[in-house]
Amino acid sequence: MRFRLTPRETSFYDLFAISADNVLSGSKLLMELLGAEPATRGEIADRMRAAEHAGDDATHAIFHQLNSSFITPFDREDIYRLASRLDDIMDFMEEAVDLVVLYELDELPKGIAQQIEVLHRAAELTAEAMPNLRTMEHLNEYWIEVNRLENQADQIHRKLLAHLFNGTYEAIEVMKLKQVVDVLEEAADAFEAVANTVETIVVKES
Repeated sequence: MRFRLTPRETSFYDLFAISADNVLSGSKLLMELLGAEPATRGEIADRMRAAEHAGDDATHAIFHQLNSSFITPFDREDIYRLASRLDDIMDFMEEAVDLVVLYELDELPKGIAQQIEVLHRAAELTAEAMPNLRTMEHLNEYWIEVNRLENQADQIHRKLLAHLFNGTYEAIEVMKLKQVVDVLEEAADAFEAVANTVETIVVKES
């Protein structure tokens, strides 16, 4: 660890933990969507929208703290990048739920459940990892596992696309489902971006 002569603002750690916990809540709503009857999905979408707004509030709190702090726990650009990428995850998850409801997709392909399960596991790991930013310890396993999960998500995504284009679905249904599948893949990419940012922070601080 680099030796520092000045104290650093510690509330950033709490704010990142809150943001990651909110991402985990969003992933649980995605899981809930899988087992929900189509008629009840609108209510889940409302709760996801509220979670996304809570995520925005957490992100804005981090930016406010960043703008008002003379000393920060690590580089300002990394704080901004980490907060933004956590926010991206919530945006993609909220968009996926909204599309399912707006497009009135009664039956979802099995591969979408696999995508969501990967996202939920990545969310669990991210929520567990954020408190460790205080010490910069036990984070190596986190970003390695999230990168592995993102590779798994890529494979699921490719198989889903092949399934959608195998002639089983009508063209309009393919277009609707592909949007959902692609947004969930973007969420997986965003989890990897968060993990890569954490890795960059740890390397800089070591």
